[in-house]
Amino acid sequence: MRSSLRLLGPMLGALLGVSAAFAFYQVSTEQRSLRTEFERRVATLAEGLVETVRPLLAKNAEADLRRIVQRNSNQERLLGMAIYDDEGRRVAATDIERLTQPFDAFNLVQQHPQGIGEIVRAGDKPLYWFALPVYEDQRRLGVVAVVCDASEIEAQSQRILRDTTLHTAAEALVLIVAVLIVRASVAGQIKQTAAWVRSVRVGKRTPLAVHHEVFSPLTREVTDLARSLDAARAQAEQEARLRDASESRWTAERLRVSVQARLQNSPLFVVANREPYMHVLGEAGVSVLVPASGLVTAMEPVLLACEGTWVAHGSGNADRTVTDEHDRVRVPPDHPRYTLRRVWLTNEEEVGYYQGLANEGLWPLCHIAHTRPTFRPEDWQQYKAVNQKFADAVIEEMETAEQPVVLVQDYHFALLPRLLKERRPDARVAIFWHIPWPNPEAFGICPWQQELLDGLLGADLIGFHTQFHCNNFLETVERFLEARVEWERFAVSRHGHTTEVLPFPISVAGTDAVPEEDEASEPEEPSAVRADLRRKLGVDVLFLGVGVDRVDYTKGLIERFRGIERFLEQHDAFLEQFTFVQIAAPSRTAIDRYADFLRSVEAEAERINRRFQQHSWKPIVLLVRHHSHEEIAQYYQAADFCLITPLHDGMNLVAKEFVAARTDEDGVLILSTFAGASRELSDALIVNPYDIDALADSIHLAIEMSPRERTLRMRRMRQVIAEHNVYRWAANLITELCRIRVEKPGKAVAR
Repeated sequence: MRSSLRLLGPMLGALLGVSAAFAFYQVSTEQRSLRTEFERRVATLAEGLVETVRPLLAKNAEADLRRIVQRNSNQERLLGMAIYDDEGRRVAATDIERLTQPFDAFNLVQQHPQGIGEIVRAGDKPLYWFALPVYEDQRRLGVVAVVCDASEIEAQSQRILRDTTLHTAAEALVLIVAVLIVRASVAGQIKQTAAWVRSVRVGKRTPLAVHHEVFSPLTREVTDLARSLDAARAQAEQEARLRDASESRWTAERLRVSVQARLQNSPLFVVANREPYMHVLGEAGVSVLVPASGLVTAMEPVLLACEGTWVAHGSGNADRTVTDEHDRVRVPPDHPRYTLRRVWLTNEEEVGYYQGLANEGLWPLCHIAHTRPTFRPEDWQQYKAVNQKFADAVIEEMETAEQPVVLVQDYHFALLPRLLKERRPDARVAIFWHIPWPNPEAFGICPWQQELLDGLLGADLIGFHTQFHCNNFLETVERFLEARVEWERFAVSRHGHTTEVLPFPISVAGTDAVPEEDEASEPEEPSAVRADLRRKLGVDVLFLGVGVDRVDYTKGLIERFRGIERFLEQHDAFLEQFTFVQIAAPSRTAIDRYADFLRSVEAEAERINRRFQQHSWKPIVLLVRHHSHEEIAQYYQAADFCLITPLHDGMNLVAKEFVAARTDEDGVLILSTFAGASRELSDALIVNPYDIDALADSIHLAIEMSPRERTLRMRRMRQVIAEHNVYRWAANLITELCRIRVEKPGKAVAR
């Protein structure tokens, strides 16, 4: 209350002072205006009388003058009048003896030939005297004087003063009410915010409700601050746990410190076909989409740590509208920390480079998975042109950079390392190959094998998921190029330049990652998530399996479905008790091979469902659409097992995502032996997806496995992922690259 008085007192004092000054000014102005108008009317009355009495004064017709006085004495507000001759003798007058004393009209008018008036008081009543001389041919004949009631001026002035006072009082009342309302609203919101911040400070989180739009910007900033505090607290607690356990796990904060220490003042550039943020124009305007990509998950923490530059294909339909004249935009949108440089491709370039050589040529070539690679000369030309276009963009971004560090991503840019190194020999260049590398015999069918290998060997460091892929690459170089392969340190020396070839198993953020979203409530129990999903899917079963894949012929979807079919053949007791949900994200549908494969997957699921379907139950639920991370996480948490059966894969992050999502330490992972993740997650049920009987047996084993064994296996796999997470992957890659010595600026690479 005291604070309210301290606030209201000065405000009311200021308001009253201003209102009083304004009221005084307004009353004074109105009084002057009223008096001027009153005097004008009286002067007009006097002038009319002068015109009437002039001829009578000239003839000394006193009787006529008295009659005129008597006739005009009845006019409104005229209290009396008098007519004087030129000697000052009153020749005609009303009964105004009691009013004549304060005003000697005849004598006053001698000095004022234009007339004179004055307000006087008779008791409590204001009067107005006005005297006007009467002339004829420059000869003064006499004086006409009138006295009028001037109380209307005073009455009007009092009314104005009263209205102004009431108006000021109303303003003061409105101000008091407004201040009290604002105080109640603001104080309540501030009190609520203070309580919320206090709860955050002590480690308790409750939702912060915003009741006023004016507080929205402050609320967003306070919420972001609270999230940062949560993240810092979680990181501190995690580091404390790790120190207590004599361990040292990698976190986003540790990666930031490590990257800054390794790079020092060297700027970082990441080159990838996929951009981390897409701007898309929809019905609600331009929105920002984050593509579902393990690459984005892996590389963004690095760029956030050093404020580097990400060079990528601008594929969003509104990407151009938000970039500057240099094709750059700062990201993330909410809190910009690094630069996204977009490269624009024509439709012909995209079709030839991406759909053509990259995904109809190199992808099947490296995966060796039941589809014949297609190599078209025109696709090769577009591939070279796009690699050159990206090289030009990166060189432009590095123009003022000293000793830059470049991380090239994946099979889309096999030529890029050489193109960059030729023009900037002082740059440290690495390329990470996210897919498998085939044996020399398989790679040998590529018409441009030497050009691709030479482009890759322009890098200082080449990374693969596994040592097996590194060995395949070195054997391929040894087979097709004139180069010295140094097996003892896994490096290639060619034309005076050395390229190291090392394994860097990519991973996910891990089981101890701090969530970015506001977690005001505890996560749902797996049983509740499972019940909710079954209700949405319309299935009422005891056992639920899940698979999450792009619709790609390398993922083993047909073999997976046939394994489920064999399981139901051998164990008919699980009919109507078991359902498998396959989340299948459409991929590269513009390529005929992928469109045909999608139809084959749908047909196989339909065939098996027709065979076993009973009532409303069916064994396979195929969901062909893109799902958000949150939607997929629900399936991970609800499933009894996750079935990952690629025919050939570099790593397969889905397997690691499933393990990271199982905070309940339950569930079973069935994993193909041909996935790189099988080298790390040995507690999964490792299967050969081509062996349908073994696949069926693994499903049965997963369902029948004891809770204790499920927990032990899942706990060990979560430990592996926690220790070997994506932050450790990025740190190891950058550490190895920064360790390599490079050419000094100005020196060319010997060829």
